[in-house]
Amino acid sequence: MNVKIRKEEPYDMPSVFELIQLAFESEQHSDHQEQVLVENLRRSAEFIPELSIIAEIEGKIVGYILLTKIQIVNQDSRQIQDSLALAPVAVLPQFQGKGVGSQLILYSHQIAKELGFGSIILLGHADYYPKFGYVPASVYAIKLPFDVPDENCLAKELFENSLKGIHGMVRYPKEFGV
Repeated sequence: MNVKIRKEEPYDMPSVFELIQLAFESEQHSDHQEQVLVENLRRSAEFIPELSIIAEIEGKIVGYILLTKIQIVNQDSRQIQDSLALAPVAVLPQFQGKGVGSQLILYSHQIAKELGFGSIILLGHADYYPKFGYVPASVYAIKLPFDVPDENCLAKELFENSLKGIHGMVRYPKEFGV
């Protein structure tokens, strides 16, 4: 299966909306509004076009990933560190389990590093993301601004020690609704 990974273009947006809707349709831990979140994030100041990425097979969009700028804020030291939120990664149901999501994740890591970002934070499946180097965010004393199980709040350093000495609360763009 030949998968082409590329930056999303404006003409891709209607297909991406439908793809995300279909990908999360039967997801139990979802509000089924991920496609609306993506549309809202595209209009935000934290949107980075290079990190809005699609996967195609034979010209058909089968997968999508978005990384958006966030901040890790330490109220005590007034330290603010830029990071990225991975949300969502979506693959059409008939292409799930075939490595499309993995390719999107690895490619997005590469682009994020090239853009100079040092870390990624996500809320996701504890048994899926560790194979990409994600660990509980609590390892770095990083917290999310909502109550979720520790094993689902994950962080990844894109460069060695990029989260060293960084701790605090994640500040999401207002489009996330938190």
